[in-house]
Amino acid sequence: MTEPDTKTAADNSTTNNSGDNDSVGGNSESKSKESIRELVAGYEARINEVEELIARVRHEINNPLAGVLGQAQLLLREELNEKARKRAETIEQLAFRLRDIVAQLRQVQKPIKGSED
Repeated sequence: MTEPDTKTAADNSTTNNSGDNDSVGGNSESKSKESIRELVAGYEARINEVEELIARVRHEINNPLAGVLGQAQLLLREELNEKARKRAETIEQLAFRLRDIVAQLRQVQKPIKGSED
């Protein structure tokens, strides 16, 4: 009869130890989840910063670019010698190219609330 009592005592201590391990594991899991939440929140904040930067860059490039493109197109309406016409056409082509590049930035930027392009 002593033997079953010893097993029961050993079983109880094992159960208590594994219960303690579960709570320690649960605490570790909770810390891990909190750490992941903090990382995600940090990444989301960084993504928002990048989106805002892209919006500002697009705006700052588009405004003067529209002026350059417009002036090049006005020049092309005038009578120009061949060399000047070629330069104005080059400016126009490069302005269109820049405009397309800036438009591609829109694809990586999600819309920011209250902003218009």
